[in-house]
Amino acid sequence: MAHEVTLITGDGVGPELAEAARKCVDATGIAIHWDVQEAGIDVMERTGTPIPDSVMESVRRTGCALKAPITTPVGTGFRSINVYLRQELGLFACIRPCKYYPGVRSFFSEVGVDIVIVRENTEDLYAGVEFEAGREETSQLIDFVNSLPSDRKIKTSGAETGVSIKPISISGTERIVQCAFDYARKNGRRKVTAVHKANIMKYSDGLFLATATKVAEQYPEIEFEERIVDNMCMQLTQKPELYDVLVMANLYGDIVSDLGAGLVGGLGVAPGANIGPGGAVFEATHGSAPKYKGQNKVNPTALILSGMLMLKHLGETEAADRLERAVAAVIAEGKDVTYDMKPHRDDPTAVGTQEMADAICARM
Repeated sequence: MAHEVTLITGDGVGPELAEAARKCVDATGIAIHWDVQEAGIDVMERTGTPIPDSVMESVRRTGCALKAPITTPVGTGFRSINVYLRQELGLFACIRPCKYYPGVRSFFSEVGVDIVIVRENTEDLYAGVEFEAGREETSQLIDFVNSLPSDRKIKTSGAETGVSIKPISISGTERIVQCAFDYARKNGRRKVTAVHKANIMKYSDGLFLATATKVAEQYPEIEFEERIVDNMCMQLTQKPELYDVLVMANLYGDIVSDLGAGLVGGLGVAPGANIGPGGAVFEATHGSAPKYKGQNKVNPTALILSGMLMLKHLGETEAADRLERAVAAVIAEGKDVTYDMKPHRDDPTAVGTQEMADAICARM
């Protein structure tokens, strides 16, 4: 059976990584009809938009996409395409496995870290409900907040204060926590940990925790616990082996998933999946690294492993397992790997992006 998949090539090092991941997925022998689509800064310079309508039409039609990194300007420029895709396509769940592969440089190599972070994608501060400093509506919002019968006031003026709204809903929390428990059940995981800051944000994170606790009652065979997010970060650096599946709201998920990637050797080996009722987009956790564009230098592992997650999503579990074993074998051998996976980053035996992908294909 052939599968139709949208391949979003991205910008920066994205096109190189997309090529590497595509050849590795194809090498499994699974028939994929790729609908190649461009998005990002380069496309914006030509068309005036970073994500043409054709991209969205393709993903809606295929229901599945493998997306290379796309640049998000800091502070200015167009809004994050990652956030746009998740919200427009209803991809409410971001699943980010953080698994150690022997041969990767990590301070936690002896622990064997294997955790999965399940992040809510559509709510929280990343919902994008923001009010810019100096605008009339920002001053009106601050005046409204300060008029409420509460001792909690915004003590600076709208002229100098930006405001972001943090929405957390019962329905949004229910579905992400159910997603985490369903993942745990399907993959033989033993425990789900809800991560929050309910001790301070009682009406948003407090609602998240209360809802998660109620959902957990539907899964009596899986252990449930909760951790405050700052303590969770400390726990992960002290004893990550105690944790399994972590579920949390959007901002915490973004931060903690990078921490998890650091435990297992960095963003270069951290894949990700964004899933919702209307489809799925698979992508590396890392960014587009524009300074390395065209150099055939960066580590393709994260996007290749995202392709592995995509194969599992498509029901091609055996092929996905073969691909993961091939990636693990090449990393463990340490011969055909990129510079960042060598004991010394200036090691002249390091290979390029495409050469590492070729070695993974040869293993299969």
